[in-house]
Amino acid sequence: MQSTLLTAQEVADMLKITKNTVYELVKRGEIGSCKVGKKIRIDLADVQAFTGQTRTVGQKTHSNPVDFGQIESKNLADDSCISGMIVSGQDIALDMIVDRLNQRFEGLNACRSAMGSYNSIYALYQGKVNIATSHLWDSELDEYNISYVTKMMPGIPVLIIRMVRRNQGFYIKEGNPQNITGWQDLLREDIILANREKGSGTRVLLDEKLRQMGVYGSSIKGYNKEFYSHLAVASAVVKNEANVGLGSEKGVQQVSGLEFIKLQTESYDLIMRMEDAQKPQYKAVLEIMASGGYKRDLQSIGCYDTSETGKLIYKSKFNIF
Repeated sequence: MQSTLLTAQEVADMLKITKNTVYELVKRGEIGSCKVGKKIRIDLADVQAFTGQTRTVGQKTHSNPVDFGQIESKNLADDSCISGMIVSGQDIALDMIVDRLNQRFEGLNACRSAMGSYNSIYALYQGKVNIATSHLWDSELDEYNISYVTKMMPGIPVLIIRMVRRNQGFYIKEGNPQNITGWQDLLREDIILANREKGSGTRVLLDEKLRQMGVYGSSIKGYNKEFYSHLAVASAVVKNEANVGLGSEKGVQQVSGLEFIKLQTESYDLIMRMEDAQKPQYKAVLEIMASGGYKRDLQSIGCYDTSETGKLIYKSKFNIF
């Protein structure tokens, strides 16, 4: 069967996002594309694969073009990106760091792996990525990331540096037709959730809140259907596949027809091994994060609190004899 090629505008219309967002998804590898002459074209199958980056427990997982599974199987042996630097995480703030690194170090070929927080930390522990990012909330301590990093990287001295503070909340249809106001509405019979994948910081936040409420996730409609990005969750809500989804405030701005209900302000942090911190490319990451230009670029995007960007949040105790 012959492929159906779409323009960026046609894809934008299908997903109810802006054309610039489509170009950004293509740039980040989240939607496959090809060039016809000098024009970018996107196969309908690739759009369907992107919107279908969901799975139900017990079903086969659809492959994600930018998840770590592909990087591990395809690139670890000989890809020049892997021999350079992998920055793991799902926020556009990381693309800005990677772009600046590649401009500063000719031939470095830094790249980004779009893994969720838990898997990013685990991959850093295994030495499969160079830098991880996380927004994992510990409800017992009411803090972000430190307890997870210290438990998941035992014996490994690390630095945790603040990237941004940002809001997490519900994506709902414009006008809030279901009158959704908070976590308790997820228990309603008329509400279907668009959930994130296990290991993402958003999923951990949801599960921690449900545990505090004494609620099993399996009792919520839609809980077992997983979406692999904030944008995929937002698209599911606007297409009436779900009534509500949880994600960052930035995600809802990329899709028309949605509103955002703020539920929690979270810390999104960067993690690196302490022994790497004095290497030129890692020092450059720290310098980039502390720079006024980087903060101004983040502020221009919107939805980011940069008051602590570049601040050292945690440093492992490390005795040198």
